[in-house]
Amino acid sequence: MKIDGTPYRTIWQDARGIVQVIDQRWLPHELRIVDLQSRADFAVAIRDMWVRGAPLIGAAAAWGVAVAMQEDPSDAGLAETWEVLHETRPTAINLRWALDEMVRVLRPVPPELRAAVAAKRAAEICDEDVEINRRIGQHGLEIIKAIAAKKPGQTVNILTHCNAGWLATVDWGTATSPIYHAHEAGIPVHVFVDETRPRNQGAQLTAWEMNHHGISHALVVDNAGGHLMQHGEVDMVIVGTDRTTARGDVCNKIGTYLKALAARANGVPFYVALPSPTIDWRVRDGVKEIPIEERNSEEVTLVQGRGADGKIALVQISPDGTPARNPAFDVTPCELVTGLLTERGLCPANEAAMAAMFPDLKAAMLG
Repeated sequence: MKIDGTPYRTIWQDARGIVQVIDQRWLPHELRIVDLQSRADFAVAIRDMWVRGAPLIGAAAAWGVAVAMQEDPSDAGLAETWEVLHETRPTAINLRWALDEMVRVLRPVPPELRAAVAAKRAAEICDEDVEINRRIGQHGLEIIKAIAAKKPGQTVNILTHCNAGWLATVDWGTATSPIYHAHEAGIPVHVFVDETRPRNQGAQLTAWEMNHHGISHALVVDNAGGHLMQHGEVDMVIVGTDRTTARGDVCNKIGTYLKALAARANGVPFYVALPSPTIDWRVRDGVKEIPIEERNSEEVTLVQGRGADGKIALVQISPDGTPARNPAFDVTPCELVTGLLTERGLCPANEAAMAAMFPDLKAAMLG
């Protein structure tokens, strides 16, 4: 996608052969591009959220394996790299999917050839992610077209939560891909961007994306979504997912569940943009079986922003001594999901439909 007219991806290999990423910790106030040159660099970048979003985390992990194979391509080195990178983020399934895929490809390859093979596969995973998200956007575009046809000449209003934009993937985004496709097709769209506390990924990332791509949008506090739906200001909700179960339960950024409840109560369609590598066929009941990452409480008690002096700083917003809980995700049960927007088309959120749409991928994961 574009930043003020210039195309970017979130992760790439430069002319020197070094992997670079957009360090998202500094957005929306600064665009910083950093080099990742060791396995430790990738582990820090994933764990400390320099890169965010399940698909991008998976792509970064794949490149992390490729770089690690330059340092130690032995079987022991490959196994250790899997462990080191896997423990960085426990919820997003794309991380494990990418690591498992790299191991699958590299295991039969002689150690002296692994670095080159790993780099090739990591680049392919990035290109595959771009194509998956492009197709999600095409299928989602048809839904937006149908809504636009029912209100000719009017704007289609879409509510998002967290950042499932191109910054959360390699390009296009998942939840934002239909929005970008609609914008390019000339359909007037307006995006209500949830701030998404505690990390403010909506306020800091999604709004930044919309602003720099020229899409009409407005930032709203997390608790405004239900009010907007009650007053008929939202035509549809699109969110992303970090892990989706075999029956269609959706694990996404904390607060997604509340948006789904409000959408159901107000008759607003609630769609989940779902790239197929995000399906965990080994899990059925998301509430009971998906591990929910509990992050540092300082993400709740501190807020990063730009002061009047132009400097970026952390500000404490809670009283000294007040403890905080910080579950990073929640699970939206499948019955609250209108449909899953996948690269193969719109899929009902139920086990039979998902198995019918992705029999090959289910068989591959379950063996």
